[in-house]
Amino acid sequence: MGAAAAASAMRVSGANEKVNLAIVGLGGRGSDHLRNYMRIAEARVAGLCDVNQAAREKAQSALLRGSSEKAKEFADMREAFADSAIDAVSIATPNHWHALAAIWAMKAGKDVYGEKPACYNIYEGLKLVQVARETRRMLQIGSQHRSNPMKIKAMEAIQGGLIGKVYQAKGLCYKRRKSIGRKPDSPTPPGVNWEMFLGPAPLRPFNELRFAYNWHWFWDTGNGDIGNQGVHELGLARWGMGDPEWPKTAYAHGGKFAYDDDQETPNTLTAAFDFGGRELVFEVRGLLTGAEGAVPRGPRQGPAPAEPAPSATTPRGAAPLNIMVGNLYYGTEGWAAMSDAGFQAFKGDSNEVVMEERAVRGPGGGDPTGLHMQNFLAAVKSRNYKALHDEIGIAYLSASMCHLANISYRVGRKLTLAAGPKFVNDPEANKLLTRDYRKPYVV
Repeated sequence: MGAAAAASAMRVSGANEKVNLAIVGLGGRGSDHLRNYMRIAEARVAGLCDVNQAAREKAQSALLRGSSEKAKEFADMREAFADSAIDAVSIATPNHWHALAAIWAMKAGKDVYGEKPACYNIYEGLKLVQVARETRRMLQIGSQHRSNPMKIKAMEAIQGGLIGKVYQAKGLCYKRRKSIGRKPDSPTPPGVNWEMFLGPAPLRPFNELRFAYNWHWFWDTGNGDIGNQGVHELGLARWGMGDPEWPKTAYAHGGKFAYDDDQETPNTLTAAFDFGGRELVFEVRGLLTGAEGAVPRGPRQGPAPAEPAPSATTPRGAAPLNIMVGNLYYGTEGWAAMSDAGFQAFKGDSNEVVMEERAVRGPGGGDPTGLHMQNFLAAVKSRNYKALHDEIGIAYLSASMCHLANISYRVGRKLTLAAGPKFVNDPEANKLLTRDYRKPYVV
């Protein structure tokens, strides 16, 4: 451990010491990071970093309005990582920067809270685990659902046999996405370092559609909605299955339907992963659609059974969950549904309600990001990476499910995995395990 890293570890070891954080990436999600850290007593926002000067100024103004002291501003994240006054960094950049930013930070002696997905490709996920172990830094990935008390309770019940052995977990990402249209390239706006924004990606002219959130829909910088909203539900699906590692096979099909625009990633995608005797299924649907998960009202033939009496944990008359973004779990003895609204489990042919939890307002309710960040800050002080709720050893596998689906979609066939991971007899697919990095932004 270097002198700066040692000093940082000593400074935050006390229970009452604040962790000095730099936030890297100050767009929509980075602004959420700022708001949450400003509410957490253990945190002090000491640095603000973005390639966009306007974003830095906006964040600084929000910080001062919240009665916090002014933070240092950085246009280059490497300057923040080199600053001995910074203990940890919170990364909310576009996906293609997630791994390289975290690696640079950890090698500089910083602990890292990184937004999901953990990595832009599978190779990067493996490197993140390696560097985190070598540097002994904390690396929490921002899948905040793993800090949601309701979902923690539900997962404990499922893994405890509530619905028997889970043979299928199904994640749903039915999130309406409107067409982004088409726009020509244009001059780079004043105050934006476009070259730094592109980083590891190929150098290309500035285009408004490739900046400010829509970067999700281009292969250079994003992973489509399966790697955006979908990675949350994929992580929850894996959690309900006991967090299995690599599947035996992966297959995805779909397309970009209905729209004629500049988006490259699919807006409709169905993926299936074979884990041997059980499977994980995932669906992305960005167009108009119905929901899934309503409670069946009896068998298809014969009279409908009487309504089951509410269980001790079920409010009388509670409406069944109808999932647009969430998860369904199917077991040998029943099934369950979960979303941000709540959790329900049913058993037997009569669909008897055996457990129901509804989301509560306040801490741990709709958005448990603050709880997830508090879990990260506690690990920064304890130096126990196993206490992290979405530590990189878990999170990179959830991200890898997204990448497996996208690779299968892009090559147009089912993939068989071997150790490594590598694909059996498929050089085209193996090439997509990583990317051609633009120097000096090389993982």
